[in-house]
Amino acid sequence: MSKTPVTSLGEFGLIDLLTANVKQYDNGTIKGIGDDTAAIDTGDNITLLTKDLLVEGVHFNIMYTPLRHLGYKSIVVNLSDIYAMNGTPTQVIVGIAVSSRYTVEALEEIYEGMKLACDKYKVDLVGGDTTSSASGLFISVTALGKVGKGKITYRSGAQSNDLICVSGNLGAAYAGLLILEREKEVFKANPQAQPDISQFSYVLERQLKPEARQDVVELLQQKGIVPTAMIDISDGLASEVLHISKASGKGAVIYEEKIPVDMQTATVAHDFKIDPTTFALNGGEDYELLFCVSQQDYEKIKDVESISIIGHVTDNPAQTDLISTSGNVIPLRAQGWDSFRGENRE
Repeated sequence: MSKTPVTSLGEFGLIDLLTANVKQYDNGTIKGIGDDTAAIDTGDNITLLTKDLLVEGVHFNIMYTPLRHLGYKSIVVNLSDIYAMNGTPTQVIVGIAVSSRYTVEALEEIYEGMKLACDKYKVDLVGGDTTSSASGLFISVTALGKVGKGKITYRSGAQSNDLICVSGNLGAAYAGLLILEREKEVFKANPQAQPDISQFSYVLERQLKPEARQDVVELLQQKGIVPTAMIDISDGLASEVLHISKASGKGAVIYEEKIPVDMQTATVAHDFKIDPTTFALNGGEDYELLFCVSQQDYEKIKDVESISIIGHVTDNPAQTDLISTSGNVIPLRAQGWDSFRGENRE
């Protein structure tokens, strides 16, 4: 029998294949595989549950990643999933596997970063597991959260003519990654080189020490807005728009001129001779929130500085398009981060 390489499917194709026949046995399981988190009925609230695994050489490069930042990021990327369900994170559990080349002091640095993230977001670190690794560092974090039954937001709730919104700006994390990769190559060629990357502080921080958008969820609550659909942007804007469209059975149109890109991100893109829109669509790791709201919420949201309305939902599930600045219609393609297609963070 022929063997199928994992790379032929990619991350999302592999998930679809492996989970196609998964059964649910507990009546409390409201939502299983297929959203930012699982959702479990626990009485008055819904408990949210998610996990992310960070692998050295795939998700981070220890040559340029400060260990405290790595610990911080490992917590934040999980909390982002909780916020994407319109929820509030409450606890995290940490599993870590580490090779003998890491010292006790190195592990203390990682955990110091984790504790800083927990302090900032008021989340309890309640347990986990520590073991050895034959090679490298692996960090697995499980996050728990909660949300009211009438306020949970899935990927699947988008309705025709809903407004498509995004928080913050996009592409900055990928810009930071490219700068780090470029300086790594310079260092490898000349270990005596002293990089001057101070002018790139914003995009570097977005890559090395991202933040989850707790503030956006709280702002929406203050304005009485419950998004019809929401997802965090970890794999690039294009991929996340397609996730919402697929889950909701709807189409989407977004406009290039409406996509928010920071000036520093645009500068880096031009330095690398890449269109800044490509960073936003395919870069990933921004951990901003992509969400849909009803047209009736337009007045509540149109002037909010940290939120951009970038498009609308359509009836046709086959229509997921970008309207370019020049007016061309370009079908969206998921070309962002995929750990199974031979890409890595080294």
